Amino acid sequence: MSTAETPPHSRIKGTVLISRLNMVRQQGGQARVEEVLRRLPPADQALLRKMILPINWYPLELNLRLDAAIADVLSPEDRTRAFMEMGRASADENLKGAQHVFVRPGDPHFLLSQAPQIYRFYYAVGSRTYEKTGQRSAVLRTFGAENATETDCLTIIGWHQRAIELSGGKSVRLTHPKCTARGAQCCEYHCQWD
Repeated sequence: MSTAETPPHSRIKGTVLISRLNMVRQQGGQARVEEVLRRLPPADQALLRKMILPINWYPLELNLRLDAAIADVLSPEDRTRAFMEMGRASADENLKGAQHVFVRPGDPHFLLSQAPQIYRFYYAVGSRTYEKTGQRSAVLRTFGAENATETDCLTIIGWHQRAIELSGGKSVRLTHPKCTARGAQCCEYHCQWD
């Protein structure tokens, strides 16, 4: 069964895998990419060495294993920072590319208000909501995501920090007081900026 035929759960778009591999390539060339790939099971290595299509769906578990391997190679002493940097790199690549329409300079709320649509670009299951809580603050909530992990949440924090910066926000701060990986009903991200 091909990736396109798998059931609509636990999947992520190819654009995420591409941005992760490009980040590693930028930090150490193809040799560093190979170092990361060698940490993965043979089936993952084979899939990631093929052409990854940005719009195709791939198993979320593959992405989680890739993220862990990248963190082990690039920043074993500070895995939190590594996961956040992966999210930031993904925002840079996608919001300066195909998803540039979500960025309006000087208007982070415009981008954040698009959170439900942006979520669908990355995940097959679940949803994300946006609530404006002030001139320079908002709360995002993710409901129904399968296989939520604290490390994936770190990549989401990094993605939104960078997205708000690209939209003109300064001194961006995100907190994550609720997480389904810690037993909460949803993942909640509080965003603030100057």
